[in-house]
Amino acid sequence: MKAVGIVRGIWRFPVKSMGGERLSATTITRAGLQGDRHWALRNDVVGEIQGGKKWPILMQCVARYRTAIEERARPAADITLPDGRLTATDDPALAEHLTRLIGVAASLWPLQPADALQHYQRRAMTPAEMLADVQESFQRLPGEPLPDFSVFAPELQTFVSMPGDYFDALPLHLLTTTALSAMAAQNPRANWDERRFRANLVIEPIGDGLTSSPQHRAMPELGWVGRGLCIGSAEIAAAMPTPRCGMTTRAQPGLAADASVLRTIVAEADQNLGIYARVVQDGDVQVGDTVFLRD
Repeated sequence: MKAVGIVRGIWRFPVKSMGGERLSATTITRAGLQGDRHWALRNDVVGEIQGGKKWPILMQCVARYRTAIEERARPAADITLPDGRLTATDDPALAEHLTRLIGVAASLWPLQPADALQHYQRRAMTPAEMLADVQESFQRLPGEPLPDFSVFAPELQTFVSMPGDYFDALPLHLLTTTALSAMAAQNPRANWDERRFRANLVIEPIGDGLTSSPQHRAMPELGWVGRGLCIGSAEIAAAMPTPRCGMTTRAQPGLAADASVLRTIVAEADQNLGIYARVVQDGDVQVGDTVFLRD
């Protein structure tokens, strides 16, 4: 195995599409970071789980677990709303707060079992409505390509996420500091803060992580796709590049809205920034751990 990076940041997002919490250490399981995306907003008018692609205001909320996560317990998460008011996943008035926030009847739901298929199902749409929904989500301009959706699991055509989780694609999202620097060099006026991209693990490449191949020199993580990575006592499989959507452009606490971020990624990085990964072996990871690439 070769050392290719150092873990510099760990992020967990208790509520899908809301800001999360930076950790010094975590446990990674086959379901992702322990406690990651365990809650999601449901649009009660159309009966569908929806997030920041549909309701960007969610990204101006921040959610943090109130207590440490235990193996069989899901603690409450405290939520700071955009105007600074506080609520929580166990607040009886939470649905009222969310409804006022997005302007339609809404509620917050914990993860449901994988066999609760109706909970995860997409609402019925005509082809025209589906195209408009995709365009709204990915925020492409005329002439810009949409991602290749064939790389995603076919179940995601029917469900908003894989039944049993609230992830867009896979349980883990990795991003390197080198890739952020490469994007900043292309568009220095934009703020390329790592929080904008909602990665679970932010990695500083070292050694072969910086020069895995000439075409991946600016984005070393792309050279890890299809390979195994060992981090702490966990092992993961780097699966695919992360196609970026309109969420990268939205305002977050401390970050202004900036459409030029997505324009740069589409034009200069073939639409992708970071990679998705699967978990092969559960384990513990902490900031400062070395990332090893399997031969």
